[in-house]
Formats: sequence, structure tokens, C-alpha cells
Amino acid sequence: MPQIFTASADTKLRVAVLLLGTGTVGVFLLGGGYVNSAYVTRVGWARHQPVPFSHKHHVGDDGIDCRYCHDKVEVSAEAGLPPTQTCMTCHSQLYTGAPVLAPVRRSFASGEPIRWNRVAQVPDYVFFNHAVHIKRGVPCVTCHGRVDRMALTFQAQPFQMQWCLDCHRDPAPHLRPPEMVTRMDWSGWDPEAHKDFGRLAVKAYGIDPKRLDACTVCHR
Repeated sequence: MPQIFTASADTKLRVAVLLLGTGTVGVFLLGGGYVNSAYVTRVGWARHQPVPFSHKHHVGDDGIDCRYCHDKVEVSAEAGLPPTQTCMTCHSQLYTGAPVLAPVRRSFASGEPIRWNRVAQVPDYVFFNHAVHIKRGVPCVTCHGRVDRMALTFQAQPFQMQWCLDCHRDPAPHLRPPEMVTRMDWSGWDPEAHKDFGRLAVKAYGIDPKRLDACTVCHR
């Protein structure tokens, strides 16, 4: 009876199966790496701005509170960007002839607002309310990172669904006193000494983690 398969057929089949399996795993690993890469999440990327505003100088060196410029953050879904008048509160007297501030002076003279490019941004299909988070004691640094160290502002967190859900499902460890949300350095916050704070805050505010991961919380 003639032989249907060659002597090497079994070896070739094994190699083909091995390559297929390796290739499938590789595709998943590469896909996962791509989705979580800085290229996709934009973590660490600084966007070009019409004026190279330095949070390090204004927040870190001068100690200006976040709410001085982002004055809607406690009452609105949007944090708000400062009007040029806010910039000129200081810069009508400081660095009045600095070339780098020419766009600010032109904006003030013309009444045309500066077109800043957003750094931290969630997709259009995601609803995020700054005021709710601020009033419950989620610090600015949780989402925006140590802006007091950023000469040029960059995105500090991936803002992916899983990142948000991790906090929503266990919010207690992330909560701080609402009056201190703009504090940047929490290295002195002793988890042991304040281990009950988050639990008590969750209870006081009526926060129910079981409801925080419902689709309608963020997708409306």
C-alpha cells in the first residue's frame, strides 16, 4: 500500500502548530503592549502650547493654588482654563516685556482667548465631573500627577477604563480631606495613622462602590 504521508510530515505538522501557537500568543502580547504603550495612552507626553506655561514655576516655586487658575473645578464638571485677565493679574507687573509672554499680551489687548491644547482628556463618550471628585476628596495629584514638578505639563495617568474602575471599586484609599485636595506632596500621609479616614469618608459621603462601576456612571 503506498504511503500517503512522507516521513517528515509529522515533524512539519508539529512545527506548524508550534509556530501558529507562538504567533497567536505573540499577537496578543504585542497587541496588549501597544494598547498600554505611551504611544497610545500619551502618558509622559507634553503637548505644544501657544505659551510654554510652567506648572513647576507657578505651583512648585511660587505656591499658587490650583484653584486660582482652575476656578470652576469645585462647582463644575470642567476644571476651567484661566482667562487672560487672570494671567495679567501678575504679568501686568512681572516680566511685562518677556518675548515668551507676547501671546498673553496680544490676547489681553485683543480680547481673543488663548487657544490652549488640552493635556488630560478622556474620550468624548466618557463623562467626568471634576466637582464631584474634588468635593469627595480625590486630590488633583491622583489624576494629574506632580504638576508642581512639570516644567511642561504632560499627561500623568493613562485614563483607561481599568484605571478608573480600580479607583471606583475601592475608593477609600484614594480619599483625602477635601480642603487639602490641591496638596501635591502626600509622602507624609501615613497610611497607618489615617487608615480609618477613607473608610469613614466613604460612609459619611454615602459612597457605594457597588454602584460606582455601573456603566451609566461614566457613559451617559
